[in-house]
Amino acid sequence: MQKLLEKVKQIFDEESFIHEPKQLYEPIEYTLRLGGKRIRPMMLLAANQMFGGDIEQVRYAAIGIETFHNFTLLHDDLMDKSPLRRGKPTVYCKWDENTAILSGDTMYAMAWRYFLRQPHPHLQEILNCFNETGIEVCEGQQYDMNFEHQKDVSIADYLMMIRLKTAVLLAGALKIGAMYANATPEDVQHLYNFGIHLGLAFQLQDDLLDSYGDVAVFGKQTGQDIRDNKKTYLILKALELANAETKQELQQLFASTPSDSECKVKRVLEIYAQIGIRQYVEEAIQKEFDLAQQELEDIRVEKTCKKPLEELMEALFDRKK
Repeated sequence: MQKLLEKVKQIFDEESFIHEPKQLYEPIEYTLRLGGKRIRPMMLLAANQMFGGDIEQVRYAAIGIETFHNFTLLHDDLMDKSPLRRGKPTVYCKWDENTAILSGDTMYAMAWRYFLRQPHPHLQEILNCFNETGIEVCEGQQYDMNFEHQKDVSIADYLMMIRLKTAVLLAGALKIGAMYANATPEDVQHLYNFGIHLGLAFQLQDDLLDSYGDVAVFGKQTGQDIRDNKKTYLILKALELANAETKQELQQLFASTPSDSECKVKRVLEIYAQIGIRQYVEEAIQKEFDLAQQELEDIRVEKTCKKPLEELMEALFDRKK
């Protein structure tokens, strides 16, 4: 994994994102230099390497997938009014809302340009995969927005939404990396399924960290989902398990926007503790993690070739709670 991390760092260090007009590109440079774990380009490289591909051949695809991911973050932060990303001010806070929209739009176009820089016999299939993934991510975001006003959201609805919003991009990065290496359709499908289960587990853990994570480690303000009345796995499971009185209180809390949001967050977390929500979420994470491992085992390559992805999977779930 360390070699992959170093390779991704090298690829981004060697790429310049500054152009004119600087007012458009400085936020892009700022965003792409914030770093993060760069999981998606690492997965793309690891999948390509697994099937004996040439990592240099997917250099621009790796930049493209990360540029697309960060485009979604610029717009998500604006929609959610999130003040922090990776422990730093979000683009709309550091600049303004119009800049976040326009720089994000530019990043989406840049992602396509990166993919088009590297010829490949299956480029049309690769671009179709990238395009469908992008559409699904936007569908997931719309469902997420719909759920803010929809009262009867089920856990199944929520899992469908995070599959689109989060998991398909991880799965798409893996699939694209494998396609560049001419992997068989069967192995590509197993790898895609692996990414879906891994993405679901990752987002469920993200939900958990939003309520219980350390802001210094997590890079976001904790309790933000509760402040925003977001329907995450935690609140949906709590509503499912709570008695009538507690359910009514939770519904009232998640329908309110008090000026003192800290009291609201504190009370919700107290109810979560009474019900034991954290354990339920951890069990759901483990279930998806186990399904991901099974899909990885079913891929027909030598076990040693799977090691970088196994290490990446372990790293994803070593985030501090």
